[in-house]
Amino acid sequence: MEELVKMVAQRTGLGEDKAATAVQTVLGFLKERLPAPMASQLDGLGAGGAGGAGGGAGGLGGMTGSAGDMMKGLGGMTGKE
Repeated sequence: MEELVKMVAQRTGLGEDKAATAVQTVLGFLKERLPAPMASQLDGLGAGGAGGAGGGAGGLGGMTGSAGDMMKGLGGMTGKE
């Protein structure tokens, strides 16, 4: 998750503490709206375990490629694209 926080901080100009809050907020939002099997994959990000930033295909590295697609899909849930 540290890698994601740094990316958010860099791209938005936020401090790392605020970027971490933003990342946690988005992860919470996704976990509430994704099907349980997908949502459980996000749990490891905060803990830095097998699903964390250093993890394999189930970790952050495997998720970042499709993160944009997931966010586009969620746009329909909020009425925004």
